[in-house]
Amino acid sequence: MTRERRARPGRRAGDEVLDDYADEQADLRALLVSLDDADWSRATPAAGWDVRDQVSHLADTEDVARDSLTGGPRTFNDDVRRYPTGEAFTQSGCDRGRAMKPGDVLAWWTESSARVRAALAEADRSARVPWGLGMGWKAFVTARLMEHWAHGLDIRAAVDRPGVDTDRLRHVAWIGYSALPYAFQLAGVEPPAGRTLRLELTGPECVLGSDDATDVVRGPAGQWCRLAVQRATRAECPDLTADGPLAELTLANARAFL
Repeated sequence: MTRERRARPGRRAGDEVLDDYADEQADLRALLVSLDDADWSRATPAAGWDVRDQVSHLADTEDVARDSLTGGPRTFNDDVRRYPTGEAFTQSGCDRGRAMKPGDVLAWWTESSARVRAALAEADRSARVPWGLGMGWKAFVTARLMEHWAHGLDIRAAVDRPGVDTDRLRHVAWIGYSALPYAFQLAGVEPPAGRTLRLELTGPECVLGSDDATDVVRGPAGQWCRLAVQRATRAECPDLTADGPLAELTLANARAFL
């Protein structure tokens, strides 16, 4: 997205992240339309998932996202209860796609993502989206962008077509930072009392947290974001540094998704 588009008069609060979400999907679509049928069957880093499964998962969760925004029949909080586990809910989308041809899966995701973008544009941006305990509109858009970026990494790895880190990573960096309380809770660890955290990231430049934070994580945004979406281990992110015990705990437990 150009700076001129971001600065255009008359834009609403939240338009920037919505545009970046659309751009993230456009980049993924440009890759997907270039793949042949054999590429769609290539194994991805996610155990047991090929490219078709990755796109099917995105399409299915976009269907659920749209219904969660509009009050349709498959709202997240209702639909996930139909399955014994969260993993079974996720697998159901893959199973649907496995019965489809690659071109049909691509069409499914393309149409579903377009409907989500339209629903987001029309939604009340001050209302909470009923997803889990509820999410603010901007956080929800950011989460959908993060989901597409993370699964896009898997797809690109499978077909050996690495992408370029863009300034959209600032959104992924933010959600990884914001999700730290959840990540610590999930890991069963207690943050050290009285410590606060600041992220100082580059490429794109992104600073999160107070200037007077006791602890600091520094390094490339791409490495932080890959760590937060669990597409890289700490050992695979050698340029991330931790100054302080909370920073160390952060790099050991970051997780940006449910």
